[in-house]
Amino acid sequence: MWLDLGPLKRHRNFRLLFTSQFVSGFGTMTSYVAVPYQIYQLTDSPLIIGALGIAQLVPVLLFSLVGGALADAVNRKTLLWLSEAVMALGALGLLINALLPEPSVALIFVLAFIVQSASSLHRPTLEALRQSLVEPEEYPAMGALSAFSYSFSAIAGPALGGVLMAKGGVFSVYLLDLITYMIALACILALKIPARPARLEAVNLNSILEGLQFALSRPVLLGTYFVDIVAMTFAFPTALFPVMAKGWGGADAAGVLYAAMSVGSLVISLISARLSLIRRRGAAVIIGAALWGLAVIGLGFAPGLWWAFGFLVLAGAADMVSGLFRGVIWNETIPNEMRGRLAGIEMISFLSGPLLGNLRAGFMAEQFGTATAIWSGGIVCTLGVLVCAALLPAFWRYTPKPEVLSEADIIPTSSP
Repeated sequence: MWLDLGPLKRHRNFRLLFTSQFVSGFGTMTSYVAVPYQIYQLTDSPLIIGALGIAQLVPVLLFSLVGGALADAVNRKTLLWLSEAVMALGALGLLINALLPEPSVALIFVLAFIVQSASSLHRPTLEALRQSLVEPEEYPAMGALSAFSYSFSAIAGPALGGVLMAKGGVFSVYLLDLITYMIALACILALKIPARPARLEAVNLNSILEGLQFALSRPVLLGTYFVDIVAMTFAFPTALFPVMAKGWGGADAAGVLYAAMSVGSLVISLISARLSLIRRRGAAVIIGAALWGLAVIGLGFAPGLWWAFGFLVLAGAADMVSGLFRGVIWNETIPNEMRGRLAGIEMISFLSGPLLGNLRAGFMAEQFGTATAIWSGGIVCTLGVLVCAALLPAFWRYTPKPEVLSEADIIPTSSP
């Protein structure tokens, strides 16, 4: 029933990589609450918080495909370390800016652009490297472990970030983020992976187009992209958490709201072995996304902090179901030699939705109020996901092929 820890026990390199991302992910999630909260303190505008999504979306669109091609052509360990080092410099920049007598909102936007540019190289490399460090039959367990790592960090990180902001200001949050990057960089350096000869000549338009053609030729992959974009574009509410928290307790309430979705995610990741019984991977993605939309509708009508917390827990659980099965589908259907390029496409799909969703939520909140911006987005999300199911019947019916689906391919009910 519980997490399969086998990949961590059996593979030293995977253990180091998991540790590096667990630690740096925790630091990143403390900043996740600090950056929008600081912007709201400086501007008092939900629209400007939402506009931060544009500064983060542009580098995703510009560099994710290139990052994916690089991940399939150069030494993945080196590329991962360099991209993480740039992200650490971004944390240092935020720390220095927070110490200024008048912190610059413009500089926050610039640093967000730089960090997201590095992340556009980091994420495809991480996905391709992670897939190569375990056996194919361990992919579901690997996905569950990664989901657990993210969920734990996304609960404890924002919660701690809220406490640190209330006690020591955003400076203390950015300092912690920087320290976690240093630990992660040391873990990545300790990886012992045979060097791959660089094939920089392979990083070209044809290589990128090959990845795009692979994705476009497979309705199952397209389904994972479209459903996530629709769900997040219309029902991602995090840009409005600082506004909601203002009336419910300030920084501490913001930490609670930012952590809430990940409480639901963590519960699902802990019982992920039960999900192995579900063979209809595509249907699970769609149902999870539709339930996310319904939970966001409830959030729009929440009368207080703990009602909001409850609906966000439900939303996070639904999103984890959808996200976990998206990851399993990707690993079941994409060969490792193309994993970097397809991870670049995945990054566009799963980041563009939330970033556009924050902009949409901020704009609608300015025009119609916070509650309306939330519940109306949830309605559109739910209907849009159902339309995707109708338009993509092959995705709705997807189950792994017999040679992929075996007793070894499901998440074991206990650790070996």
